[in-house]
Amino acid sequence: MSQQNPGDAGPFLYVVVCAAGIAAEVGELIDGARRRGWETGVIATPVAAGGGFFDVADIEARSGRPIRSAWRGPADPRPFPPPDAVVVAPATFNTVNKWAAGLADTLAVATLCETYGLGVPVAALPCVADALAAHPAYQDSLIRLRAMGVRFGDPYSGDPDEHGHRPRFGWERALDLVER
Repeated sequence: MSQQNPGDAGPFLYVVVCAAGIAAEVGELIDGARRRGWETGVIATPVAAGGGFFDVADIEARSGRPIRSAWRGPADPRPFPPPDAVVVAPATFNTVNKWAAGLADTLAVATLCETYGLGVPVAALPCVADALAAHPAYQDSLIRLRAMGVRFGDPYSGDPDEHGHRPRFGWERALDLVER
């Protein structure tokens, strides 16, 4: 992880957060990354950041940095160092498809599109309903992103099992995927 800045305590992880209900628990990923020695910066889709999908103040306190969701101006300094790895969690249907197609219409998706050229490990934890996951465009997007080197965790639909229990989201799995 050679891109570490001298003033940082550890390698730098970009965490891209999309608008899904499970995003409320993204603090688990931030805390897990910090326990493993990562510094983190969160980039959220505009809907995730502004739609109440997670507690912005809490995540800023945990990461020690402001959450980014909008483009910076050309004269503004870069708020994060270059990434040593990137995790997108939860990765929604919309983001996965735009990312695979190269449609960089938000800072979050543009960041994901750029990762291909950076050569850093990228992991995605999909959170997509089964009906959407069956869509041919989504399946094609997964194939394209895997061919680009993106490492995927198990899909998560959020649907309860036969006993009414929701499975746990694999936040720590994302870290395993970028550290392998």
